[in-house]
Amino acid sequence: MRWIKGAILGLLCLLFLFVGVMFTINNTQMVAVDLVLIKLPEASLSLWLVATFILGGILGMAISVVSILLLRTRLRAERRRVSNAQKELDQLRTAGLKNAA
Repeated sequence: MRWIKGAILGLLCLLFLFVGVMFTINNTQMVAVDLVLIKLPEASLSLWLVATFILGGILGMAISVVSILLLRTRLRAERRRVSNAQKELDQLRTAGLKNAA
């Protein structure tokens, strides 16, 4: 079963590599990107598209990491609060039993 998963993953990688090569071959037009404030130099269309795709992936992962770290911090604080509340509850239960005796 493991080798089937590896074979399928390998075939998918080869497929994506083939599509990427074909994309690069078919999009060789030179374009200059104008970002209103900055004009980037001319490069092939495929280069600009791949670069923006990679940049978007990196920015998306960075934003995800920040949000995950914030959520983990919040979770740690809430777990601490629950632990303190549990300790207080246990103390109140034992105090109630001592007073009844």
